[in-house]
Amino acid sequence: MTASTFAAPDPNFHIYLAFGQSNMEGQGDIGDQDRSVDERFQLLWSADGGSCNQGASKGKWIKATPPLAHCQGAKLGPADYFGRTMVEKTDSKIKVGIISVAVAGCSIKLFDKDNYKSYVSSQQGQSWMIQRINAYGGNPYGRLIEMAKKAQEDGVIKGIIFHQGETDAGDDGWPSAVKKVYDNIIKDLGLGNDIPFLAGEVLRSGVSSGANNNIAKLPQQSNNFYVISSEGFNQALGDGQNVHFTSQEYRDFGKRYAEKMIEVLGDKLKPAEGSEPPASSDSPASSSSGGTESVASSSSSSGGHHHHHSSSSISGDQPSSAASSSSDAVLANSSSSSAPNAIPAMAKPFVMAGNAQVFDMQGKYLGTVELASGASLKEIVAAKFQRSGKYLLRQDAAVKVISVEKR
Repeated sequence: MTASTFAAPDPNFHIYLAFGQSNMEGQGDIGDQDRSVDERFQLLWSADGGSCNQGASKGKWIKATPPLAHCQGAKLGPADYFGRTMVEKTDSKIKVGIISVAVAGCSIKLFDKDNYKSYVSSQQGQSWMIQRINAYGGNPYGRLIEMAKKAQEDGVIKGIIFHQGETDAGDDGWPSAVKKVYDNIIKDLGLGNDIPFLAGEVLRSGVSSGANNNIAKLPQQSNNFYVISSEGFNQALGDGQNVHFTSQEYRDFGKRYAEKMIEVLGDKLKPAEGSEPPASSDSPASSSSGGTESVASSSSSSGGHHHHHSSSSISGDQPSSAASSSSDAVLANSSSSSAPNAIPAMAKPFVMAGNAQVFDMQGKYLGTVELASGASLKEIVAAKFQRSGKYLLRQDAAVKVISVEKR
């Protein structure tokens, strides 16, 4: 695929967001066994400066070797073996991508997009924390969303893993604060209402073990929230803090996260029908490094109340996971506007239920719309995109062109 080519998001590239504090950064020493990783496990580097990891640069996909979070002291953490286990236990056609944003010592307040600035101001004396926050442009939540939108150009966000809470162990408002952050992520990325959120327990024998009382309450906040047990992880890293896990415990913890994610997602992890396995020489980055910027990345992060009512003209919604065969997933048109339409029309009726992917006539992915009986396709597309023109809709193998005239 050449740099000037645009490709629709690959339904078989499954992306996970990982965020939290020091245990999500990873504090375990990186061993020889951790330095080699399957090409199917990719990392979208999210920090400024990547000299510690393959010379990574922000917003570029690389092979997911540790550290995943940043170069300010991150090491091996649960996200490493979460991703490796997802690759190992899913179909060989599935690629796994991760985005990791984590700041040691931070409160959940750092990820509250409305109030993070006052929290950052209150931490100015903690130079080690400010250094990490600055690696994410001073706004870790904003960076997480920015990178996730970029990742939506290439694949489909399937779930979120989280490890945080030690700093907030005494705060009864923490579970609802976590739910607020989750709700913002779902809204800002136009995700569905079924995205699993997996929160790991803290070290049971550690000084912050009381945080597990808060973590146990998370499933009361949402049916999508699950707790990953830290039972049996009692070694504690010998760093004098009595908060962190050992490298082997991080590996085992990551596997526990993956096993729960596999259980929760079930059939949603099956490859989209007819899709080809990725060419081994191609990293996911090859489809997004070119001259055509995805429209999704320009969408406003402030969004409407719910993704299919968004008033922004273009949305960064995820494509339907039921997307499409490889024959029409090669929506790859060159970026010139004179390119012929490469999407074959297939005679199959639309069902007015579920979602449809929306493209412009050059094959550029614009977002998804929710189909509802009682409304016409034209009305649904016009309400979502607020612009006259021709749109191509795809629902599984059914393709339809709609002309919209805004009065």
